[in-house]
Formats: sequence, structure tokens, C-alpha cells
Amino acid sequence: MKDTKGQILKTALELFNTLGLSQVSLRTISKKMGISQGNLNYHYKKRHEIIEALYFELVLNIDQDIASADQSENGLEMLFKISKSIMDSFYEYRFFLLDFVQIIRENEKIKQHYSSLTKQRELQFSMFFNLLIAQNIMRPEILPHEYKNLYKRFQILGDFWISSAEIDEENLSGKSVTAYSNLINQSIFPYLTLKGQEIYYQLTTEEK
Repeated sequence: MKDTKGQILKTALELFNTLGLSQVSLRTISKKMGISQGNLNYHYKKRHEIIEALYFELVLNIDQDIASADQSENGLEMLFKISKSIMDSFYEYRFFLLDFVQIIRENEKIKQHYSSLTKQRELQFSMFFNLLIAQNIMRPEILPHEYKNLYKRFQILGDFWISSAEIDEENLSGKSVTAYSNLINQSIFPYLTLKGQEIYYQLTTEEK
């Protein structure tokens, strides 16, 4: 039973990513798997249950990446690695970002969880920013709520970069992750001290 449920989620994720949310029904998933819809309904009675299961898989993956961050690294390197791992996870579950507004409108459970999750992520990024300030990598705030607004920009870019890539690029691929990850990382550069800028150049040179 457990393997069947896992295969349903794996197949649904592939179809959602490839075809888009509106083109995938329970029948589409069962046909792709070669099982009856009744068999699929035994595990998931409604399509939104599959979407919810995939959403919480995505959240768990990101939580684990943040929790496993190497505390021995300097804060900027840790922030870049976490940001990249989050974007890798978003790409793996990219239908969420491509159909984000529709999912939020139709699924109250996901909407409420996402709302609370953004507050949690804001606190986590605030801790990273404070660490960078303590390490003299990032300058203290000058404007009111400056770093709260910086996180908000990260959030907006993070939530909607795949939609931008889907429109701007002929083929959305893993290369898009690197390009947009660099775009997001550059957002922090104006807030870095001279020491932070040196570390930034070192990290971005190593990536090439």
C-alpha cells in the first residue's frame, strides 16, 4: 500500500510538472500508472488530496535542507547554499509555482499553511541576516524594516521565478535554477560590507 501511494505521488508530480494542473485528473494519473481509478481512489479519493500530499513533501524537503545547513560555514555561504537547495526543490515540484495562484485559491488547507510558513521563513532568514551582521559580512539596517523588505523580495522572487523562466526561456531546465539563483543572490550584494563583498566574489568565482 505504501509503495502504491508513493508511486501515485511520483506519477502525479511528473504529470503535473509536464502537463500542468488543469490537464491532470485522477483518471489521467491512473491511466499513466496502468491501474484502475478505483484502485487509485482507495488511496486518494480526491485530486486535492494528492496536491496536498505533494505540497507537504516539498515543505518537508526544504525544512530538512535548512536544518542540515553546515553551521561551520560563514553565513553568506550557508545562505547561498540554502537558497540554491530551496530553488532545486521548487524546480522538482515546479507545478506548484506555475499554478500557485490557482492552488492557493482552491485549497484552503494549503493557503493557511503557506501563510504561517512564510512567517516562519521570515524568522529563519532574519536569523541569517543577524548572523551576517554579527560576522561583519552584512551592514546594519539603515532604512526602517530594510531587511524585512529584503526577505520579502527574496520571497517574491523565490515564489515566481519559475513562471518568469517559463515565459522567458525556450526550455525550462535545471540551468534555469542556476541562472535565477544567481539573480536572487545578487539581491543581497548592496547590503554587504567590504568583507562581505570579498566573500561574495570568492563564492561566485568558485561557482564558475
